[in-house]
Amino acid sequence: MKRVYPREEVCMGCKLCEVACIVEHSLSKDIIKAYKEERPRTLSRARVEEEGPVSFSIMCRHCIDPECLEACITGALYRVNGDGPVLVDPRRCVGCWMCVMACPYGSIELDSRNGRRVISKCDLCPDRRMPACVDACPNRALFYEER
Repeated sequence: MKRVYPREEVCMGCKLCEVACIVEHSLSKDIIKAYKEERPRTLSRARVEEEGPVSFSIMCRHCIDPECLEACITGALYRVNGDGPVLVDPRRCVGCWMCVMACPYGSIELDSRNGRRVISKCDLCPDRRMPACVDACPNRALFYEER
C-alpha cells in the first residue's frame, strides 16, 4: 500500500501541506472560501512540527500493524480491504481518545468543532490520485510511495 513519507532534510516549514489538506477536505474545495467563509473551518490532517531549523509534516502513517486500530473501543477506526488505509467513521467515534494516546506518531487530531468529540486523521485523499499535501509541497519534502 502506498503511504506518505516526509523528508525532513528538505522541508522548509512552509505549511503548504496543511493548507492543501484544509482545502481538499473543505466543502467548496476553494482556498478563499475554505479559509474565509466555511465555518467551522476544516481541520488539517497534516501538521508541520518545527524545532529550530528542522521541520517536517506529521500525518497518519497508516501503519502495517496500527496501534490506534487496536485501541479503538467502538470500531470507529477501521482498515480498508484488510491492508489498506486506516480510516475513521466519525458516527461511531465516542471521543474516548484512546487512539490518540496509542498513536506513536501523534498524528490523530481531536475535533470538537461541531459540539461532538471525535477524531480527525489523514485519509490519503481517496478521491485523488495523489494526496493533496504531496501535490502541494514545493520542495518535494513529502512523497507518496510503496515501500
